[in-house]
Amino acid sequence: MRLGIIFYVFLFVSTNTWSASSDLKPFDFQIESNQPSNVTQNVACGFPALETSSDFAVFAAGAYAGRKLSFQIDQSGHEATQMDVAVNSPNKPVVLMLGAYEPTVWNIGWSKNTQILAVLISGYHRQAVAGLEKNTPQLISSADNHGPCGYFYVTDSSLQKLNPMARRVFGKAVNMIFPAENGRVIIGDALQKDTKLVTSAQISPAAFYVKDAPMAGAAGLEDAVRKGILRKATEEDADLWVDSIIQNSVQQDIPPIANRTLLKPPSPRINNAYVILKAFTYPAGLYGAHSVTFMIPKGVPRPIGNPGHSAIYDFNTLKCEGGECGPRMPATGSVSPR
Repeated sequence: MRLGIIFYVFLFVSTNTWSASSDLKPFDFQIESNQPSNVTQNVACGFPALETSSDFAVFAAGAYAGRKLSFQIDQSGHEATQMDVAVNSPNKPVVLMLGAYEPTVWNIGWSKNTQILAVLISGYHRQAVAGLEKNTPQLISSADNHGPCGYFYVTDSSLQKLNPMARRVFGKAVNMIFPAENGRVIIGDALQKDTKLVTSAQISPAAFYVKDAPMAGAAGLEDAVRKGILRKATEEDADLWVDSIIQNSVQQDIPPIANRTLLKPPSPRINNAYVILKAFTYPAGLYGAHSVTFMIPKGVPRPIGNPGHSAIYDFNTLKCEGGECGPRMPATGSVSPR
């Protein structure tokens, strides 16, 4: 089935319902390239109820990360991602192994007659599950929570961990791996146009938002500007940094050189730069092309959180920290901070 086709699925009410639960709702699934306490969460590495039965398939799915969300689900400083999982195995019960490196919410739906016996979720950062009915056994074992099974995630470079983990937890090897793309994955049989999916409304992805954490990435910066916590930096702010360094530096006793001006300290880049005006928490996801420049004026407290790859010019210490600071330091013989 071609990627990019969007299926919206609806539950038809009848006397022969898909589940006895009244909490099921339609699961909208687009086909494209702290854990709540009301779930059945195992504390040992295994699912004892499955040991007497071998009549199920073991399916693994995942990726390094899902699609990025504008919020955090932990305090790692990493932007949360989401995986939408459609399970379609009407002819045989399944157990699932789901794994991602980044903090991820697994949003699960399933088709008519699909029976999910248990779910093992793993990764490096926090993992969370939405959409499952609360009586479906699940085990979250990640590096973040020091889980009883250790951790894995489903990428091309880490597939060797899957069969040993499957045998340990389920007593058999993985039957099939389903790589996720763009935060979506179909597990089992391909979906047809008339395939109908449901999900449980008992736990939604929104249940895992860290309420006191800022929005992630650019959205978090824009929100801080609106609230008066940040403002965009100007050329005047950059000039003030250079002047402050010069005024607080020891001028070396070097004669002037003809046709050459005294080197000045490097000026902060003001493209995508912000001045911090009050107490602030760095939003998650400020890595690589998403990194920015921050200036901390005198008297403003140092922010908390993870600045990622961003540069920080602190007027309180007259020090620059971050990726752009080292390579752009002035040559020897200009000015030296006191």
